[in-house]
Amino acid sequence: MKIEFGNGYALQDWDSGWNDGDRDRYIALADDYDIWVNLGDHFPHPYTRTDAEAWVALQSGRDPVEHFAICDAAGPIGGIGLNTREGDLRHSAEIGYWLGKPFWGHGTVTAATRVVTAYGFETLGLVRIDARVWTYNIASTRVLEKVGYQREGLLHWAALKQGVPVDYLLYAILRED
Repeated sequence: MKIEFGNGYALQDWDSGWNDGDRDRYIALADDYDIWVNLGDHFPHPYTRTDAEAWVALQSGRDPVEHFAICDAAGPIGGIGLNTREGDLRHSAEIGYWLGKPFWGHGTVTAATRVVTAYGFETLGLVRIDARVWTYNIASTRVLEKVGYQREGLLHWAALKQGVPVDYLLYAILRED
């Protein structure tokens, strides 16, 4: 699956995005402290080839696709996806994303977030998508606000990052928005 979203960028399922791309470049982009510090601890640091291969294997053959490689002409430069929920929360998902530092500040993640949000509503049938963002991650809050997500709250000391309690901002968008 490939969804082009302008300026030479596309979202691809991990099977095709990983196979077509420059793996060493992707791993080097992911293995960056400035990336990791803005993500939950499920994203490892240091980031190794083994971590990348495990992620691609986990995503392989998924239908429907919920996680995408953000790609340029040379291959993956980041990732974006929807973590869907089960049971009484099955109508909702959490969106998450990251992009290699050389690609920051060009609107790429904003465009990808817009596309994945629409995909979640139209293809996956979701009615709510939310995101938890560290309070210090101003760039990510701007992305969400540009796409139409609304701030719903502040979760004090909701997680530990580097052994220190940190606050999250909760953002969400509804299909009817």
